[in-house]
Amino acid sequence: MPSGNNYIQPMQDLAREAGALLMSFFGKVSIEYKGDADLVTKADRASEKLIVERIRQQWPDHDLIGEEGSRRETGSDYRWHIDPLDGTTNFAHGYPVFCVSMALEYKGERIAGVVYDPTRDEMFQAEAGSGAFLNQQPIHVTPTARIDDSLSATGFPSRKRHQNINIYFYYQLAMTSHGVRRAGAAAIDLAYVACGRLDFFWEFQLKPWDMAAGCLLVREAGGVCTDMRGAPLDLNGPHVLADNGALHAAVVELFGEIFAGKQREPLPQ
Repeated sequence: MPSGNNYIQPMQDLAREAGALLMSFFGKVSIEYKGDADLVTKADRASEKLIVERIRQQWPDHDLIGEEGSRRETGSDYRWHIDPLDGTTNFAHGYPVFCVSMALEYKGERIAGVVYDPTRDEMFQAEAGSGAFLNQQPIHVTPTARIDDSLSATGFPSRKRHQNINIYFYYQLAMTSHGVRRAGAAAIDLAYVACGRLDFFWEFQLKPWDMAAGCLLVREAGGVCTDMRGAPLDLNGPHVLADNGALHAAVVELFGEIFAGKQREPLPQ
C-alpha cells in the first residue's frame, strides 16, 4: 500500500485554503435547502468547487466523491472523500463549529486524512501507520475505561428526526455518564475522540465523507471504529461507533441492550 506521506502536506494546504474561503462567507450567507430540510449554502458549493479543482489539477486520475454532488468514478485505485463544509447548519446560523474534511483511499483502504477547523485554526491529520496529529503535535485517545466516567458525543439527522431511534441511545448515555455533547459536526466529534477531548462518539446514518477522515484519525490515535454492534465499520453502513478502545466492549454491550429495547435507566414519568 502506498504511503500517505506524499499527500498529507498538499491535503493540509488545500484544507487551509478551503477553510479560509469558508471564513470569508461566514456570517454573510443565506440559507438554501436541498430536499425537505437539508441546508446548503453558497459556501458549501464554493468550497467543494475549490477542492475538486485542486485535486483534478494535481491528481487527474483519482476518483472522488463530494457531499455537494461532485463525483468521478472510473475505477481508479485512489478515491477521495470530500466534505467541503461539515456542520452546514451551524455555519448557516453563525454557530462557529464546522470544518473541512478530506480523506484519500487506496484500493478501499484509507491512507491519509485531514480535518481542519478554521475557526480555531486546528489541523487534525493522520496517515495510515504513522499516527495522528493536531497542529503537528501527536495526539492519542483517552484511557477512560468506564462509561460512568466518560464524555461522549452524538448527532441527529437534519430531517425526519421523529423517525430516528437515537434519542433512546442519547438518553441512556446522558443518564449513565458525564454527559453527551451534540455539536453538529461529525468530523469534529471524531477528531475530538482522537485527541482525547471525547471518549467516544456514535451516530446513525452518516455518509462516507462525514467519517472517512475522522475514523482514520481515531484509529491512528489508538482508538477503535466499528459499527454500533461492534462489527467492522462500513462507511456505507447504518451507524458508527468510534471510541478509545478501553470503553469499546462496554459501549457495545450497552448499545446491544438498547437495540433490544432494554433500559438501564427508565424514562422519567
